Amino acid sequence: MTCVFIAGGAHISKDRSVFAYYLHNLNPIIFRIYDNVGPRWYGLAYVLAFVSSYLLFFSLAKRGYADLPPQKVGDFITGCALFGVIVGGRLGYVFFYKPEMLREPLSILRVWEGGMSSHGGMFGLLAFTFYYAHRHKISWTNLGDNLVVTAPIGLFFGRCANFINGELYGRITNVPWAMQFPKELLDHPHEAERAMAACSRIDPALTTPDAIVNAVHNNPEVATELRSILSSRHPSQLYEAFFEGIVLFGILWFVRTRTRQPNGVLTGLFFICCFSFVTRFLESSSKISANPTRS
Repeated sequence: MTCVFIAGGAHISKDRSVFAYYLHNLNPIIFRIYDNVGPRWYGLAYVLAFVSSYLLFFSLAKRGYADLPPQKVGDFITGCALFGVIVGGRLGYVFFYKPEMLREPLSILRVWEGGMSSHGGMFGLLAFTFYYAHRHKISWTNLGDNLVVTAPIGLFFGRCANFINGELYGRITNVPWAMQFPKELLDHPHEAERAMAACSRIDPALTTPDAIVNAVHNNPEVATELRSILSSRHPSQLYEAFFEGIVLFGILWFVRTRTRQPNGVLTGLFFICCFSFVTRFLESSSKISANPTRS
């Protein structure tokens, strides 16, 4: 049995003889075209989120819940995707987490290298919906009320992609369903040093945390070494996919289609019921949350 000490002097015992924790070994690339080039699960999550938002918003518009005519839903969702989520998410990442990228503005355009911010995407959506509502002379709060009903499905796909990428993992725990995430090495130098020392004996090329994380997919010896180094953690991505995705969608859809509320109520309900205050505390630190999605 080993003990892991955490902030405040508390500790969690990890008895590896009792629980063989799952070592995360999912590949973020769906299939390879060449080397590391190919469609990725995170990109597919974005596509599924946008398509789902369109279908749900279109359904609400046809049923009379939206001021926006059904034939304009496609243009609106496309604008939300491009200017709200993608542009807002990218700029939010730059300003919140990587302001040094402003010294090299062209690096902001290299989105394939990863780096999106959910906070930036949210601000981007607020700005775009306000602009769209003002330009087309429709209620901004009505647009928002219908858009937030579709948002949890996008959150669901996004959190599933976070899980596949092995990022935004939770706090250390010894619950039976805990998992070990190799990307922990990117955030914890002590574990990274131990892993590099052990794995370099297996393959002299494994001298960086990134190389070790990539080697887990095809080198069983590396995976075996990491089992004795990595901490067991909450798979908080799955918690968030369930609460922020499935549960929140059910609540908002019920309120939207079974009750009649003034404009703005559903938007407020979305932020109140987002369950982040429950699941975010399971994430190990704000530093982990700020890491770029390598997708």
